[in-house]
Amino acid sequence: MAMAASVRESSYRLSEREEALGRHLVASGRMKEGDLARARRLHEESGGSFAALIARLGLASERDVAESCAELLGLPLVLARDCPEQPPPLQIPTRFLRQFHVVPFREHEHEVEALVADPLDPYPVHALALALGKPVAVRVGLPSEIDDLIERYFGSGRSAMGTIVESLGDEGGADEDDVEHLRDLASEAPVIRLVNLIIQRAVEQRASDIHIEPFENRLKVRYRIDGVLQEVEAPPASSTAAVISRVKIMAKLNIAERRLPQDGRIMVRVQGKELDLRVSTVPTAHGESVVMRLLDRESVVFDFHRLGFTDDLLERFLAVLDRPHGILLVTGPTGSGKTTTLYTALSRLNTPDVKIITVEDPVEYQIEGINQIQVKPQIGLDFAHALRSIVRQDPDIIMIGEMRDLETARIAIQSALTGHLVLSTLHTNDAAGGVTRLLDMGVEDYLLSSTVNGILAQRLVRKIEPSHAERYEALPEVIEEFALRRFQPNGPIHLFRPVPSELTSTGYLGRTIIAEFLVMSDAIRRLIMQHAEAGKIAEQARAEGMLTMYEDGLRKALSGITTIEEVLRVTQEG
Repeated sequence: MAMAASVRESSYRLSEREEALGRHLVASGRMKEGDLARARRLHEESGGSFAALIARLGLASERDVAESCAELLGLPLVLARDCPEQPPPLQIPTRFLRQFHVVPFREHEHEVEALVADPLDPYPVHALALALGKPVAVRVGLPSEIDDLIERYFGSGRSAMGTIVESLGDEGGADEDDVEHLRDLASEAPVIRLVNLIIQRAVEQRASDIHIEPFENRLKVRYRIDGVLQEVEAPPASSTAAVISRVKIMAKLNIAERRLPQDGRIMVRVQGKELDLRVSTVPTAHGESVVMRLLDRESVVFDFHRLGFTDDLLERFLAVLDRPHGILLVTGPTGSGKTTTLYTALSRLNTPDVKIITVEDPVEYQIEGINQIQVKPQIGLDFAHALRSIVRQDPDIIMIGEMRDLETARIAIQSALTGHLVLSTLHTNDAAGGVTRLLDMGVEDYLLSSTVNGILAQRLVRKIEPSHAERYEALPEVIEEFALRRFQPNGPIHLFRPVPSELTSTGYLGRTIIAEFLVMSDAIRRLIMQHAEAGKIAEQARAEGMLTMYEDGLRKALSGITTIEEVLRVTQEG
């Protein structure tokens, strides 16, 4: 009996290739050392595919595992979009294909190409070659894409989502008034898998937001990827109540309350990433619209250059940031990266000899050494109330999530006058607009001009994926229209266009800021006292060396970071 147990235990030990995969994932930064130890322990207990175990536990994404396998074995990674629409004319039991996550996708005279989820396991490839009577050329694939291809080629043509939805059966269309039935349905495996799949795919596609929107005859799911909304495969309208209830349960919201907006958050680990999902629900004509904002805590790097600050902009910004007191404002629309810029500034200021307190709604990133307060309007803890209290906590630096009203602005100004450095955000289109916005709020001109040190306005533009960018010479009409000669007086002017690649179907990958920074000067203070228009203030700031967001964007387009089309999409000039 002891011998049998010993044999069973040894069969679950990692093979040399599986050990090599684990080490490669850690060395390439795709997985943590502690997570590898955890995966080893679990594999010893349960056995099975080590690669599948890592992805299933969320210790690394299936894409990271596939890329590591491909790099380790010197095999090509093939995505589903590069496979033929029609399957090769082969007869293979689909049960075998599903069990081992392998699918043949192209037949040649002397061999068959097949996507394999776990190329470390030789058995499925040998068995497939034996069944086909031909050698099998192994191509590494993503397990979810392989499952979709199996369905498309040899099954009923359903996607992974379609398979889950079918397992819901008629139960998907629950009566919205039967709260207990909804709660039970939302806790069943098919609905859980459905919502997990929506979140997982959002992470795979680097989405910042998930929008789940019910309409009369359909449920729409859209991902915001690099600032642009893209519609993706969605569950049928009959599953609307179950899907939305599942999200609300995960966010600890009241599923019986469908008449009022609600806010919550979900802490979840997906594909090796610790995710913080901010959930917002609002009632619409056809049900509740749900938006989930994905915050990847582990991948956030508070670095000005990584954000997109140019050297000259950073020099001017830091000169103002390092002043001991006054107000520094960051402006821009929702989703323009204002909070990330402020956190980056706070990370630089966060030293043992200063006390920093923030008042936020919500607290997006938690930083060691900074006292962060979450406002709770429902119990009377709004920005103004929190600010009055924290001034008595003797802080050196105060960060206010947003200046929403005159009361908050006045307390911020009072704090700046009494020797504090205050950082905050405003919703305005440009830097000069920040001045007029505060004046319109009712802030006295003499207080504003004596406390505000600088206003940074920013937008986010998509970055071109550099390894596939196409360089081309700009037409004379384009050079003239955008006055590009001011940035490059001599020689041919080149621009860049994005080219779709394996990494990204749009040719864009990630985002960067374009910004303008208005530094308060005596001349600008005089204009404020005269209640001058934003245009005149901007004109004076430009005369003193400010580069507008539009101009910063054009410079980044010339250097191949982004495109002129992107700059025009987010600015109003041009």
